Amino acid sequence: MTLVALTDVSFAYRAVPVLERIDLALGGGSFTGIVGPSGSGKTTLLRLVLGNAAPTSGTVERAPGVRIGYVPQVETVDWSFPVTVAEVVLLARRQRRFAVRPDAGERAAVLAVLDRLGIADLADRHIRALSGGQQQRVFVARALLGDPQLLVLDEPTSGVDVRTRHEILHLLGELHDDGLAVVLSTHDLNGIAAHCPTLVCLNRVITGVGPPLEVLTPEVLEATYGAPMEVLEHAGMPVVLDRPRHAHHP
Repeated sequence: MTLVALTDVSFAYRAVPVLERIDLALGGGSFTGIVGPSGSGKTTLLRLVLGNAAPTSGTVERAPGVRIGYVPQVETVDWSFPVTVAEVVLLARRQRRFAVRPDAGERAAVLAVLDRLGIADLADRHIRALSGGQQQRVFVARALLGDPQLLVLDEPTSGVDVRTRHEILHLLGELHDDGLAVVLSTHDLNGIAAHCPTLVCLNRVITGVGPPLEVLTPEVLEATYGAPMEVLEHAGMPVVLDRPRHAHHP
């Protein structure tokens, strides 16, 4: 089942084209990584999927009643706000309510989703006191509280070390294995190649879409990033180098 479908979608901001002629379908059970340079339109594409932006032209169709969870860039969060892990997750339930205390059912739901992500023991910890990987899990937990069919993540591996990056992507892989559709944006070509069955290369237009081995080619990457790149194969997966190995350096 297709959850969200973009057909011939273009988006402009103050008459400046951001996305052009985008065709993309996100199906139930899909796991899609969107890669491209800064300013390529990745975040705008996610906003269109979420319904937080309307296309300038083309159509965005969502399955009736589809439930979508959103995980923002952790770097956009105000970490000085005095709030615990459980309270952050509970905010997902409270957007339209002003009850003072969570009821037993809400507390149980929060603890269940924290337990699913392996951070139930952090429920009363201040979010500021967490590691980068733990912080990311908290916001995934918040998004999961509404039992989404599609999880949308904006740069979930940004600003974390290699170990944490793999931990986050492994977690998303487990959620996908449980039946959740996942779409994420990232700068991290090599980290994503080992985890996402489908890649979308984007630079205002879609320059390539498909499995990593088919999409991460020198031709597609140059069209996406505007610079030559070399691709090696290691353990059956593509590995992208920032520049050709044989490039001449003065």
